[in-house]
Amino acid sequence: MKITVDPESCVSSGQCVLLAPGTFDQSEDDGTVVLLASEPSAGEEDAVRQAELTCPAAAIRLSGA
Repeated sequence: MKITVDPESCVSSGQCVLLAPGTFDQSEDDGTVVLLASEPSAGEEDAVRQAELTCPAAAIRLSGA
């Protein structure tokens, strides 16, 4: 599974960070999504899928899921 994010679409809700803190973070400047890993660890795959579904701005995309 590959992860891509679109910080310009991000509305800084932080749901992704709450669900998968090993994969996502938020910019200190504006709170937008920061991708920490382009592929989740085995233990965070379900959380990353949930983050994609939960993101109110659809700023997270998964491929090869």
